[in-house]
Amino acid sequence: MTAPLAAALLPLALVAPTASPVTLVEADFDPATAFVPPAAISYASDLVPYGSHARIVTDHSAPGRTVLTLTASGLAPGHEFPVHLHTGGCGADPASSGPHYQDVVDPVQPSTDPAYANGRNELRLVLRTDGQGGGSATTAVAWQPRPGGARSLVLHAGTPAGPHAAGDRVACVKLAD
Repeated sequence: MTAPLAAALLPLALVAPTASPVTLVEADFDPATAFVPPAAISYASDLVPYGSHARIVTDHSAPGRTVLTLTASGLAPGHEFPVHLHTGGCGADPASSGPHYQDVVDPVQPSTDPAYANGRNELRLVLRTDGQGGGSATTAVAWQPRPGGARSLVLHAGTPAGPHAAGDRVACVKLAD
């Protein structure tokens, strides 16, 4: 590159946008079999009806800290959904979202050791819906996920409901590729 061309491009480099420390994901839940691969998948339409909505705000603006807020509407009313970051992406098979994301990965999988499977090492929250199926929950952890490591946010059934056991994955929202 010649010096005049490099000098001409320098102002463009100075105004180029930088990655924001706050990300926003908004998606409506669809079946995994939708014609266009959905950003949010419902595996249990009785708890997470098709067309219900999720909004996820992830804030990494404070060094070494992550704050995540999940706001949802149209879900099963009066229900508690345990929610976790997962390592895999969302897919037709609920298990494709992989295990819970851990800041320090348990060498034994599936992770059941309380030294690893805990609220300090995993990002966990509980979404409680009101009588209309809306709700919001926020949590914070003292770490930031490794780039590309936390690829989805998974809603679990929580309280056993109908055919769903407490740990069943009932919905998944894509966070990253």
